[in-house]
Amino acid sequence: MSHTQPDAVLDPIPDSLGQNLYVADADLHALLALYLDAALLTHLTPHLHRLGELAGGKFEELASIADKKPPELVVRTRQGHDCNEIVKNPAYIELEKWAFSTFGLAASSHVPGVLGWHAPLPAVAKYTLFYLFSQAEFGLTCPVNMTDSLTRTLKKYGNPELVERFFSRLTSLDVDTYFQGAMFMTEQGAGSDIAQTVTVARRSGAHWALHGDKWFCSNASADLAMVLARADDAPQGMAGVSLFLMPRVKADGTANHYRIVRLKDKMGTRSMASGEIRLEGAEAYLVGQEGKGFQQMAEMVNSSRLSNGVRSGALMRRALTEARFVTTHRHAFGKRLADLPLMRRQLEKMTLPTEQARSFGFQAAQALQKSDAGDEQARKLVRIMTPLIKFRACRDARQVTGDAMEVRGGCGYIEEWTEPRLVREAHLGSIWEGTSNIVALDVYRAIVRENALEAYGAHLRGLLASTSSALTYLLSSRLATVLDYAERSAMQRKDEEAREVASVLYHIGSAVIFLWESGQPDLNHRANYVRDVVAHRLDPRLRRLGLLAEG
Repeated sequence: MSHTQPDAVLDPIPDSLGQNLYVADADLHALLALYLDAALLTHLTPHLHRLGELAGGKFEELASIADKKPPELVVRTRQGHDCNEIVKNPAYIELEKWAFSTFGLAASSHVPGVLGWHAPLPAVAKYTLFYLFSQAEFGLTCPVNMTDSLTRTLKKYGNPELVERFFSRLTSLDVDTYFQGAMFMTEQGAGSDIAQTVTVARRSGAHWALHGDKWFCSNASADLAMVLARADDAPQGMAGVSLFLMPRVKADGTANHYRIVRLKDKMGTRSMASGEIRLEGAEAYLVGQEGKGFQQMAEMVNSSRLSNGVRSGALMRRALTEARFVTTHRHAFGKRLADLPLMRRQLEKMTLPTEQARSFGFQAAQALQKSDAGDEQARKLVRIMTPLIKFRACRDARQVTGDAMEVRGGCGYIEEWTEPRLVREAHLGSIWEGTSNIVALDVYRAIVRENALEAYGAHLRGLLASTSSALTYLLSSRLATVLDYAERSAMQRKDEEAREVASVLYHIGSAVIFLWESGQPDLNHRANYVRDVVAHRLDPRLRRLGLLAEG
């Protein structure tokens, strides 16, 4: 697909193919200097440059091929033998090698040695690599995220023998030995309502046998999957649901007893296989305590929600980068598009939610790192920040990617270009790992059941305490108003207000984070984002809710 590209400045239809997506992101290096240890940043910088170059060139070309030629399910060989295999596009397989092996995206937070670093990478570093990769290939980020999350869950809840058996394969950088992960939860009658799970688990010697249908299984050919099922003697409801680890190949080396019935014809993430799976006595192993399946899976889901929010931020970043390139290099009416007032305004409206998602994601990643080290306040902070970024960033991505399509104009509607893929992918975010309503209500659960709002407020007040700006008092006042409103709405269970609560909590949080970031010399300009969030995203909602006087 490689081609000789004309000078984008001279061509009437600008083409950004080959642009380094790390270099094009003006604030990224300065932000990483704030969030990462200096020695680690120095070590990672060449790798970030390389990943940015690949994402804007080679990966973009491979991703386009994989999107247009999705995987196929082969149920029988030409000799008539059952095989039930998924045949992936070679372009996708090449991207898998880059993601899982070269850049170690799924293993980086679990083992040392990824990209030559002597220790597991901190969460911000891992998510930065994920952020750059996600700007080119969107489908593969699902298997990467699920492998990472499955490994976390297995380490925390799996018995030592199970961890010893599979951990090294899940964190291997060798293309011939690494395992990919998945989670199979959804059933036709049990989507968001996990209590309705009907898949049955029966004891069978040293393992369990699973029977039932799973309706939406992404990364359907994964080597290992976390599966929710109900022991045949378990009570109804959530208390009867347990978590199981199901390998694709049994301990004796034969194929496990499940069939991929068909693959989904999806709107987005077309490069990656999602399917319907029928469990026919599939061999599986109990993870953690029987009857605690949802609570244990919830941690995997929560980690996935953070990745989902970061992925949506990456989609917005790629959309914004494309829009800026087009407006810089395309002329109309004797001027660059970037010099037209309405276009400048449109780019500014795209920039704000893009920057919100990244800064919020970095803060959540830092909290995740502390939580993994045993910090209880950080655990509560992660518990509320992950549904917040999942709710708001995923909805914002739909708007920003749509605006980028409009900026490119007619070509933006043509599948040869990046924008249609961005738009299709953006809609997944608000569905994957819980729809907007479900996630907004989960913010309530974090407030009521886990006292997470107190941790969130304390964290934001701590950031404000380290700032000395005319905006500090303004944000302190707005923060008090938002926290009081969120607590009242959650405690009184005003479900109809849950989406508003999630939005204002996200917006005040991102404004405070922007102000804290703006204290760095190279990031002073981010104080402008504070003003924009307050003026355009926070205060209009507070006025509508009667929490702020007009004027």
